[in-house]
Formats: sequence, C-alpha cells, structure tokens
Amino acid sequence: MQTWSTWKRFPNATSGDSVEAPIGPGVYEVRHTPSGRVIAFGHAGNVANALAELKVDDAGGGTWTRLFRRVSPKPPVNELEYRTCATATRADAKTAAGRMQKLRQSYWRKRLETGRAARGWPSN
Repeated sequence: MQTWSTWKRFPNATSGDSVEAPIGPGVYEVRHTPSGRVIAFGHAGNVANALAELKVDDAGGGTWTRLFRRVSPKPPVNELEYRTCATATRADAKTAAGRMQKLRQSYWRKRLETGRAARGWPSN
C-alpha cells in the first residue's frame, strides 16, 4: 500500500485554488487544522473529484443566506487541510479505507481505556 501524502491546505474555490490529489483511486482525509477533528474520510475511484465535490463552508454567501441558513457545524475552508493515499484500484482503496478506519477506532478505544485507567474509572 502507498503512504499518505503530506497535509495540504484545503483549496478555496472562490480564490481559484485547486485540489492537488490523485485523479485515480485512493483514500482521502480532511481535518480541521486547529482541533484535528476529522471532517471527511473516505475512498473514491477519483480522489481529486471526491475532494472537489465535498461541501465545505466557504463562510460566504449574501446577508440573506447568512441570516436564514441552518447553522453549519463545518469550519471555514481556510481552517481545513487534507491528505490523500493513492491505490492501484478502487477495490484496494475500499480495503485500505476499511483498515485505516479500524486502526483509528482501535487507537481511540485504547486511548479512552488509558484515560479511564488514569482516572481510576472502571473500564466497560
């Protein structure tokens, strides 16, 4: 399996920036830079298109839009970054994303258990 690319600032479409990602299959991850919270994670047959199609809050819109739109939990585009992992086939991308998701869940489970033990709380 390939390795992750470096983290890149998420492009702002209003300023004409573009995504630098594989045109072929792979896995992608988008996170909120200050908090590290994962905003999007997945696999796609065309990673560049998947990233370009993500609905992110550009903090724009007219006054009317800002007044009456639903409150979005998404941070502004300038606070997002992304990374990608290219694969040979879409099936490989799906398998890699599943493995990465399991690794992430295992990491957080262990971290939670360590925190509980440090506080003297019983584990579940």
